[in-house]
Amino acid sequence: MVTSLPNLLTYSRIAAIPVLIALFYVPTAWAAWTCLAIYAAAAITDYLDGKLARAWNETSPIGRLLDPIADKMLVTAVLFMLAAFGRLQGWSIIPAVIILLREVLISGLREFLAGMNARGLPVTALAKWKTTIQMLAIGFLIVGDAGTRAFNGQVPVTEIGIAGIWVAAVLTLVTGWSYLREGVRQAITEDPRGPPPAKAAGTFG
Repeated sequence: MVTSLPNLLTYSRIAAIPVLIALFYVPTAWAAWTCLAIYAAAAITDYLDGKLARAWNETSPIGRLLDPIADKMLVTAVLFMLAAFGRLQGWSIIPAVIILLREVLISGLREFLAGMNARGLPVTALAKWKTTIQMLAIGFLIVGDAGTRAFNGQVPVTEIGIAGIWVAAVLTLVTGWSYLREGVRQAITEDPRGPPPAKAAGTFG
């Protein structure tokens, strides 16, 4: 189960991170496009690993542990590199910070609720849209000026990426507030000791 295809896809997402980082240091168009291709492939594995695991009934504890970690590692690493190489700067740093802080918040909430044996935080449709827009925006920013030159300056690739990251940040705030509210509600209403013993359940009997 540890070496099932869904888990291998998750591992590949983690393995891609140092390659992506290295490509940022190669100041050529082919490196930018290669970086984009690897990032896109990693993003696709994010969709495929969970889908295949459920379809083939190959879910595993290691998969449930590493899948969200791999996603956050990938996004965090790329956002840091985009900021380091000036593709996110000035006011555009703000949406990146919002996205990263939201990831920390949701991870903490999920870990806390798991320790309480609470219901957890299911992924919402709006959160999926946020992730899609965020992934696309990061892809535009990765290719940056190389993309603009490829289209003879007719497509403002970097500007599209920056606009997309702002939209993703707004959705991040909305979904983050929704998750926080649900997490606090569960923390207040759930009994951290678990369900009551059987003999205490027959109050009306």
